[in-house]
Amino acid sequence: MLDRVDRMLMAVNSRDRASETFARLLGAEPARETRSDSLAADCAVMSIGETELELCEPNGPGPVREHLDRWGEGLFAAGYSTPSPQALAERLDRVGAEYVRDGERLYLPGTTTFGLPMVISASASRPRVGPVSFFYEATNSLESDWRKVMARYVEMFGLDPSNFSPISSSRFGYDGTLTLFDPDRLDRIELSQTFADRPGAMRRFVERRGGDSFYMCYVETHDFDALKERLLAAGANLTPRGASIEEERDGCWVHPKNLHGMLLGISRTTYAWNWSGRPERIQPLPG
Repeated sequence: MLDRVDRMLMAVNSRDRASETFARLLGAEPARETRSDSLAADCAVMSIGETELELCEPNGPGPVREHLDRWGEGLFAAGYSTPSPQALAERLDRVGAEYVRDGERLYLPGTTTFGLPMVISASASRPRVGPVSFFYEATNSLESDWRKVMARYVEMFGLDPSNFSPISSSRFGYDGTLTLFDPDRLDRIELSQTFADRPGAMRRFVERRGGDSFYMCYVETHDFDALKERLLAAGANLTPRGASIEEERDGCWVHPKNLHGMLLGISRTTYAWNWSGRPERIQPLPG
């Protein structure tokens, strides 16, 4: 019943300062201002590619204020879309998954979704804005067995496991799966189970957060070279997929200190199929 990665939500101290950062580094553009009663926050909504980024500044006690007080700025919730929020709400009721209605959207707290708070909106089509194409992934970093989490998400969201792609990384020390919503698109939840005997950045994050959590997100870009140069010109700290950032043309990671606590992965058009089960779909680099 989920069809797209629709948005990311961040807890920030100042939505104005965060808006400037994401405009300067990633070419995001202001779309509108909203208020969420359930999150107790005023939000600057930025267009970023075909998706959106909500920069949530607390206006009183509530989930966003609690996140900032405990963890500081950073990713707060992953946003997905569905053709029928009402049908999804009825399914969640049937399987006993708690949620809150937030206007026309559904808010699922991390207690429902293994440490990955979610906001579910009605499906929407948007024009592409800036050098980013779209968000396509949120990473659910896990202490729990990823198979258990996968089974629960299949039950809650009506996902088709035949679309999923198993993942394992010796570099980053995790096992899991990508819960692809559509076999022809990259949109998914990444389930990454970490292990005490495989130390690494994600494992340290899980231990610091006390278990299942929301670790990072990913975007695709239709012009990786230009976006990389934009980020470097802005002084961003980039980690390449390959040997050096100077030679990198496929993908990289942006350090959280540059993006108000967001750890962001970036990949060029189609390159994420390299680890998503369909490498034959990767388009060759031009030139």
